[in-house]
Amino acid sequence: MLSTVPSTTPLTESAVLAAIAPEGGRPGGGTDASDTAVRIMLAAADAFAANGFPATTTRDIASRAGLSPAGVYVHFASKEILLFELSRRGHARARDLLVEASRDAATATEALRAIIGGFSRWHAEHHQLGRIVQFEFRHLSEDHQVEVLGLRKEIDHVVADVLSDGVASGEFEVDDVRTTALALLSMAIDVARWYVPGARRTPEAIEAEYGELAVRLVRRTG
Repeated sequence: MLSTVPSTTPLTESAVLAAIAPEGGRPGGGTDASDTAVRIMLAAADAFAANGFPATTTRDIASRAGLSPAGVYVHFASKEILLFELSRRGHARARDLLVEASRDAATATEALRAIIGGFSRWHAEHHQLGRIVQFEFRHLSEDHQVEVLGLRKEIDHVVADVLSDGVASGEFEVDDVRTTALALLSMAIDVARWYVPGARRTPEAIEAEYGELAVRLVRRTG
């Protein structure tokens, strides 16, 4: 079970922008968000990480963004909408990274190593945002939960397709593709729960270890 203890380490702007880019990046790069809207999302991510969603107020977010509460409402109707935007963008970004890694790999083995290793590294490098989108999911409205679940299913399909390709090519031995995909993704997501910046295990090391572990778990042995 993922920890719900709020983080005491402030989120950096670069970390959040990297996690929600390119859609949530700065104007001028094909984005759909104004500079002020991005600043509000950064402030919301920082507040949710520090206090948790229930204890965060719109005034907290506005203060961190250097705005009045009314200034926040110009761009986002509620803090729930902000949570949804962070969750939607974070999941979409993660999905796109997995699709890209899978597409660029020459074999199913290379693809699985790249997507699970990369997904694990993402949850280390963006562990605070990862905790927000995973831990605070229950606070989303029903419609927003449905949309985020749709993105999660797309992520599941990326991994399941790679596993199926590996089974077809003889590289993998998997009895239940969808259950195995869920287990591998859960292993990567769990990194956000325990990762601590500055510890012995770096995001790069986690990427290598988890990518190789994923391959070992499904590789045909006979």
